[in-house]
Amino acid sequence: MSKIRFQNSPSPFFTTLRKKVDAYFKENNLSQTANLGLHLQGIFHVALAVGLYITLVFYTPTTLIAVPLIILFGSNLAFIGFNLMHGAAHGSFSKHKWLNSLGAYTLNMMGGTTYFWKIKHNINHHTYTNIDGMDGDIDPKPFMRFHEHQELKGYHKYQHIYFPFLYSLSYISWVFIDDFTRYFGPEIVHGAKPMTSRKEHIIFWVTKAYFATVFLFLPIYMIGPMAIGGIVLALLTCGYLLAQVFQLAHVMEETDFPLPTTDTNLIENEWAIHQIETTCNFGTNSPVLNFLLGGLNYQVEHHIFPKMSHVHYKEVSKIVKETCDEFGINYVNYPTLWSALTAHKLHMKRLGNNQFVLAKHKAMAA
Repeated sequence: MSKIRFQNSPSPFFTTLRKKVDAYFKENNLSQTANLGLHLQGIFHVALAVGLYITLVFYTPTTLIAVPLIILFGSNLAFIGFNLMHGAAHGSFSKHKWLNSLGAYTLNMMGGTTYFWKIKHNINHHTYTNIDGMDGDIDPKPFMRFHEHQELKGYHKYQHIYFPFLYSLSYISWVFIDDFTRYFGPEIVHGAKPMTSRKEHIIFWVTKAYFATVFLFLPIYMIGPMAIGGIVLALLTCGYLLAQVFQLAHVMEETDFPLPTTDTNLIENEWAIHQIETTCNFGTNSPVLNFLLGGLNYQVEHHIFPKMSHVHYKEVSKIVKETCDEFGINYVNYPTLWSALTAHKLHMKRLGNNQFVLAKHKAMAA
């Protein structure tokens, strides 16, 4: 199959948008990378994770205290991913390449593999967003149907009930199965070949050994077999938050899942418009979400400007919304987290019943 291409005719929309955004940064004398506040926030989340780990493993509080601390620890792992790792892997956490590299490798310290993630996320997902067979984030998962182009099975009728549990399993699958499948398999994802760098091979095995020691062997040695329950609860919590936040940005009724033309493999829209129509925001007026999610509730802005730090998204979103209105492009923003969660569940239910309400561009768009 030939490579999927986007409409490459000159786009007055993206040209206009980039001029406005460039002017905003120039007029305010701002760098597009992160500021000191975000660096301190990253340090806070890492310090909190270390503090919670020491408390749980070496001081072993009672079950009544331990359970909420374990859930907080698992949540904080996700927050490190959102606020530190994600931006660093995109090169937006710092103007210094070494600091971005260090921040990106926090994923390895939490059990994942940054090398694989950059290919799957930075390249495939950000280039071919919501395109079946190219975007790994919407690849068919066991018992899940994310869009109408995927085959309908009888059990999908109940996916709106069981999807939170499967989302919770995503991080466990990622760390213990997916990474090793990619490492030993013929390709990483969609044509990308496995790693060839000796450095990355060493990092892979050293950090996997670190994760096994710190997250498995040491807790079991210090606490006993009951630690396994705590480990699983932390990873389930982390997995649910990671999967749910990313799915709220793309697997919604108001987002498109375009197919390329059969003869030329061409996507109808140019890349920037494609990003907007396959992505949506949620809860952007919530200071709590803005603090915890690392700007991932501003997915529209992130997909158009992936190398821009999320600390700028709030102001840049005004420019993006204004320009979308100017060119008649649908800009979707769910006003609250709850409205987005409700819409996602309803979308999953309709997919499971093969019922599509193709009423895009309506009341949910803010």
